[in-house]
Amino acid sequence: MPQPMKTDQSRDDALLTIALFAAFADGDKHESEREEIRRIADTLSDTGGPDLRALYQNVLLKKTSLEDAAASLQEGGERHLAYEMAVGVCDADGRTTAAERAFLDRLKALLALPAGEASEIESEAEQVVAMTEAAAPSTIPAAHAGAPEPAVIAPADEAALDQRILRYAIITGALEVLPQSWASMAIIPLQIRLVYSIGQDHGVALDRGHIKEFLATLGVGMTSQYVEQIGRKLVGGLLGKMAGRGVGRLGRTATGAAFSFSTTYALGHVARRYYAGGRQMSTQLLKQTFDEQFGSAKELQARYAPQISQRAQSLDMGEVLALTRGSAQP
Repeated sequence: MPQPMKTDQSRDDALLTIALFAAFADGDKHESEREEIRRIADTLSDTGGPDLRALYQNVLLKKTSLEDAAASLQEGGERHLAYEMAVGVCDADGRTTAAERAFLDRLKALLALPAGEASEIESEAEQVVAMTEAAAPSTIPAAHAGAPEPAVIAPADEAALDQRILRYAIITGALEVLPQSWASMAIIPLQIRLVYSIGQDHGVALDRGHIKEFLATLGVGMTSQYVEQIGRKLVGGLLGKMAGRGVGRLGRTATGAAFSFSTTYALGHVARRYYAGGRQMSTQLLKQTFDEQFGSAKELQARYAPQISQRAQSLDMGEVLALTRGSAQP
């Protein structure tokens, strides 16, 4: 009996389901991160694309299985993409845990990926994890620990800080239009570096843990942000236009560039206000300020679309790694 023709909808549902399983693979997502992924599911489900809201519920309530999702992907490019997405989601907030590693090994077997193909995906993801680790120290240096912080320290040069935030926003927007699979993942390390540098400007010593919590408070946690990038690309119907393998090849879109530009721009300006004010803003005010800045940035992005496109022509992994290390300027 002939097999029923697989629709784009079933393919997208399977990819998103696998991404959600990856997001919850470590079993240790904070409630704020779960809530943010739920919000993303609700938002994207209202855009006319896949019903991510229903997929989210099915994963959490165990109404679907990883085996079923993997079995729905029969083409090699789709299976490659599914594993690439899963590795990216698991690595988004740092090196994979033992639970995430077990999940990826299980998924790799279900997708029947050749060992060399899977290793290539994991190697690229490892390089992006190295970018995250280079972007900010894992702990606050001993010289700063316990040192009193002044209540308010104004940046030495406000105009220069404005330009730095804008340049980081342009670069992260540019990463969305690159063909390489690592490009979307590299956005988060650059955002961490931006927040870290803004803290330095205001005499505040930050580590990665603090910055991760700061991003999560604003509603752009590392895992949820990457899931949202994947969801937006699939909701936009870009998978069918894929010119090769990998998430990055889905990134040839103004929508993705606008989202990453706006997120980074808003993040920079909220961090600036927060650290300049002695970290006195409430969680509610932080979120409100981020939403306001994000709205302004979406209008601003159209003006800088040519610069984003031009910047994408010169970006490579070596430069992005240098930026996250602070050995190059944006």
